[in-house]
Amino acid sequence: MKRLSIAVLIVLLSLSLNSCFKKDAMVPLPERGNVLTDTIAMTASYLYQIYFRLDSGLVVSRNERTKSDLGFECSPSGYHIILNAADFMRIADMGIRPFGEAVDTSGARWKFDKSDGNQDSIATGQWFSLVNGDTVSNGHVWVLDLGRDTAGLHLGLRQLVFDSLKHGIYYLRYCGIRGGTVSPVSVQKDPSVNYLFYGIRSGEGVIPLEPSKSRYDLLFTQYTTLLYTSEGAAYPYLVTGVLSNRNGVKVAIDTVNSFSSIDLSIARTMNYTDAMDAIGYDWKVYNFTADSYTVRTNLAYIITNSQGYFYKLRFVSFYSGGVKGYPIIETQRL
Repeated sequence: MKRLSIAVLIVLLSLSLNSCFKKDAMVPLPERGNVLTDTIAMTASYLYQIYFRLDSGLVVSRNERTKSDLGFECSPSGYHIILNAADFMRIADMGIRPFGEAVDTSGARWKFDKSDGNQDSIATGQWFSLVNGDTVSNGHVWVLDLGRDTAGLHLGLRQLVFDSLKHGIYYLRYCGIRGGTVSPVSVQKDPSVNYLFYGIRSGEGVIPLEPSKSRYDLLFTQYTTLLYTSEGAAYPYLVTGVLSNRNGVKVAIDTVNSFSSIDLSIARTMNYTDAMDAIGYDWKVYNFTADSYTVRTNLAYIITNSQGYFYKLRFVSFYSGGVKGYPIIETQRL
């Protein structure tokens, strides 16, 4: 009898406890957003780099593309140093030689950063050796070609040495191609951004151009990419387009479905890439006869950001008021 009472008590207690907890509620997906239309004001000379956020359809920040020269990776284990690809910059490793003496660049093997963001293809490569856990220069002197300004004028050459990366601080030195005053540089990593930039030519030093890596999705900019001849030889070319935030943004291209018909179910079946130049520049085509650009409105770009939301984007025009350099886009959260 006592055992029966205990069993009944356990059942009643179990029912009582279950009634105290609410059943799991289904969390509805957010409603599909409205189609937003935005004009990105890069200007006719493509002067500005513009950081854009998809969820709000807002420009997060913008800067003149000639403002910086080098970018320093800020992830905890990062060591990469990139060039300002918007200025057609390139760099050559001149090997071990006296730093500060005049450098003859004839025969230099120039390298460009690839536009896909693959860190194995960065022009400066692994510029160091590991010594007792510290990142120490391999002792090479580099020549940095600062590229071209908005008028196409050459911005000059500098020679530099990457000295070390210790305790999150990059150390380097630079001077003129013929020598002269040596300027020491230190750049402290900022973990909130992908890269921290530095202005050698402008003399501005460390410049926080890039917004926090969680605050933007796309960068509208001029940049250097590698094109290929019919024989397969690569050559660098300056283009105008869109690069993705390397912090978790991925892109797929839909050439089959109309922009209006693309929904979340379609987006989830697409194949995505994290190549930074997946959107790139060829959403427009240049007509040499008409001396104008035509936008390929049949291309739709499906974008997923670091928060896991899906968006679609297409280009409507490359002109505003008849002036090039003002891409007009339509976007929608799926």
